[in-house]
Amino acid sequence: MSGAAHADAEAGHESTRERVARVILERGPQTAAALADRLGVTPAAIRRHLDAMVAEGVVAAREQRIRGPRGRGRPAKVFAITDEGRSAFHQAYDDLAVSALRYIRETGGEDALEAFARLLVGRLEERYRSVATAFPADEGTTALAEALSEDGYAASVEPAGAGEQLCQHHCPVAHVAEQFPQLCEAETEVFSRLLGRHVQRLATIAHGDGVCTTHVPRPARPARPGASQAAEQTTSPDTTTDSTNPTTHATTRSVRSRTGRNSS
Repeated sequence: MSGAAHADAEAGHESTRERVARVILERGPQTAAALADRLGVTPAAIRRHLDAMVAEGVVAAREQRIRGPRGRGRPAKVFAITDEGRSAFHQAYDDLAVSALRYIRETGGEDALEAFARLLVGRLEERYRSVATAFPADEGTTALAEALSEDGYAASVEPAGAGEQLCQHHCPVAHVAEQFPQLCEAETEVFSRLLGRHVQRLATIAHGDGVCTTHVPRPARPARPGASQAAEQTTSPDTTTDSTNPTTHATTRSVRSRTGRNSS
């Protein structure tokens, strides 16, 4: 192979590897088969690229997490982006984003920055609203986590006391959010609106925590039909005298008459 042909082949390999890294970043850990199908590349070619990327430390292989009962055989291997790969891929974009946000804050102030953060995160809300509302309230957090994972946040849900914890194991804007926490605050507001209850952000990758963690309280249980009426009847005094009931008056007079005779 000539030097020019070899250089072209290397450039092609680099382009494919960038596409592989982008898919994993945007959609979370992927199997070789899924990557091949999405990128229109043969499984054998994808595996060669993945082997090279693992050797470079850009991605790492691990067993696929299975939800629900497992089938026969070992789980498929998935490939996830490493911190080194994420840093190299995002550095140029992060620098540009930080510069743009600084300009917005310097020219428009904090209010303009917060408005931009809400606008940016609001696009996520538009995509996720149909997902969150398609499930019952007690399944909304899981549905949201799955939608976030499809966008590369590697999200999961863990039970926690009087509710759940929504855990995001990856944050595509972590380096930017380190300097502009308004992005995290706007995202938390979106989660509250999507789930229909007040949520609380407990930890963020941007602040040095390992996982972005949001506490989601259990949804309020609707009152049972007729429950309030039954409660009123239970708390009403049984000794209330109905002035319009002639039987009550007759009984009262009879008791007084007997009491008067016995006391005399």
